[in-house]
Amino acid sequence: MAENRVLIIGSKETFLVRALIKKLADAGIDNKFTPWTVDDINAAWEETTALVTLYMEEGESPGEEIIHFIMDKMNEIGAQMIIIGARLDIQFVIDRIPGDLIFKTLERPIDNAAFVQAVSEFIRKMDAGELRKSILIVDDDPTYLALVRDWLKEKYRVSMVNSGLQAIKFLGKNKVDLILLDHEMPVTSGPQVLEMLRSDEETKNIPVIFLTGKSDKESVMAVVALKPEGYFLKSVTRVELLEKLDEFFILHR
Repeated sequence: MAENRVLIIGSKETFLVRALIKKLADAGIDNKFTPWTVDDINAAWEETTALVTLYMEEGESPGEEIIHFIMDKMNEIGAQMIIIGARLDIQFVIDRIPGDLIFKTLERPIDNAAFVQAVSEFIRKMDAGELRKSILIVDDDPTYLALVRDWLKEKYRVSMVNSGLQAIKFLGKNKVDLILLDHEMPVTSGPQVLEMLRSDEETKNIPVIFLTGKSDKESVMAVVALKPEGYFLKSVTRVELLEKLDEFFILHR
């Protein structure tokens, strides 16, 4: 199961760490141990590192520099973390890492079966796409909807609607992490949809980024004046859009 590789990071490979490694291997889960130094983590890290397990012996932690280094590596590929340690050591790490990077915490003494169950749960959710960010695209152009969905579907959970009213109806039953909203739509325009979203307690905090086909200064300023989280020109390329979305979700953790 190389695509679901687990990287175990600790001060040293103790007997208890080796027991965890064996339990994962017995469950068919690909994993590897590395000491918590920058060079060792760099050497062990791969793009298939979906889950990091930070293992701390009683009264120890890797220190802030290493924690932030691991966090940066996780951010690069959207990995998450299971933290194992004493309560105070776990809290030390939690205070320094955004909550959405942490999948689960397990206090010592560690229950090996509970650990394998947590890893298996992570893999199941990842394979089902449940851990991916959810994006709703709102646009009256079906061709553009299909194009953007095709660009994003491998990395995000993507939903589509072709009108503002459908968006409001969809959001009444579903939660999303971001809305990409067409600025120029008939009947109910993008600004009108944004106003409705902001006036509803259930949807007022959902980030909205406008999609606009107009790049002249006056049009762009009109979009910015509505104070969305941002705007993308519809001329944006696939690579540019994915890069901008990566930046957005990192900055809004």
